[in-house]
Amino acid sequence: MKIIRAEEMGMCFGVRDALRATQTVPDPTQVTIHGELVHNPLVARKLGGAGFHQSSEDTRNPAVGTPVVLITAHGVSQAERQRLTAANKALIDTTCPLVRRAHDAAQQLRTEGRHVLVIGKAGHVEVRGIVEDLDSYDVIGEVGDVTSYGSRRLGIVCQTTMPPDVVADISTCVRRRNPLADVRVIDTVCQPTRLRQQALLDLVRRVNVVVIVGGRNSNNTRWLVHVCHEHRTPAFHVESADDLDPDWFAGVRAVGLSAGTSTLDETIDEVHRALECIGSQQRTRGTA
Repeated sequence: MKIIRAEEMGMCFGVRDALRATQTVPDPTQVTIHGELVHNPLVARKLGGAGFHQSSEDTRNPAVGTPVVLITAHGVSQAERQRLTAANKALIDTTCPLVRRAHDAAQQLRTEGRHVLVIGKAGHVEVRGIVEDLDSYDVIGEVGDVTSYGSRRLGIVCQTTMPPDVVADISTCVRRRNPLADVRVIDTVCQPTRLRQQALLDLVRRVNVVVIVGGRNSNNTRWLVHVCHEHRTPAFHVESADDLDPDWFAGVRAVGLSAGTSTLDETIDEVHRALECIGSQQRTRGTA
């Protein structure tokens, strides 16, 4: 069984920078991570073991018990920053600069007097951070969510990890459903997302099945699985090597391996080694 790794996969620079920032904190017990630093349970366990406090993304509030709050790579709204500083919290900001760019784009559209449409997953922490600073907005997750918005000026931005083709399809549908509106699109899909999804498209043409490594609640990881299914290639989403089932690979000649942007290199390598072991066992049994 041949294992082929995607040319681009795994942690992006924003996640690496956020993790690097935690390693420079002199006393983690004085710091609360404002939500999940990245959507990766292994990383969350390591941070907890180091002494960091971690608040739930669903219940984030300024009333944390530590003097320092770490803003995650997903960012927060300016309103949330103000609430935290008003509560006398010192901030360590690890917001990805590409997420910050999406915030700035949304504000630019707002200042132009546009009703802002955010293409992304409703309730996702990154999307919440963008819309909390907007007066007039809608969140669109798929083409079926598009409607007529009753505004003559519309602006579109997107969650940084949305698939570019989904963004294009939704933007086209917005124009079709709002033919009299002046629609301005600022494409805020991040380059690491583009590279990883293009690498995955190249990969699915060469393999029988794909293993995608990443957290269950990682939006970009789930999209990688979705891309595989759209191209009729079986895909299995695992968080670690322990999730692999040898039966998935019976008779499989080539397995693709990719991973979401919050997946540790060590986790990808462990899954790769486990796949090699499964392949070796199949050869011994003569099943591959």
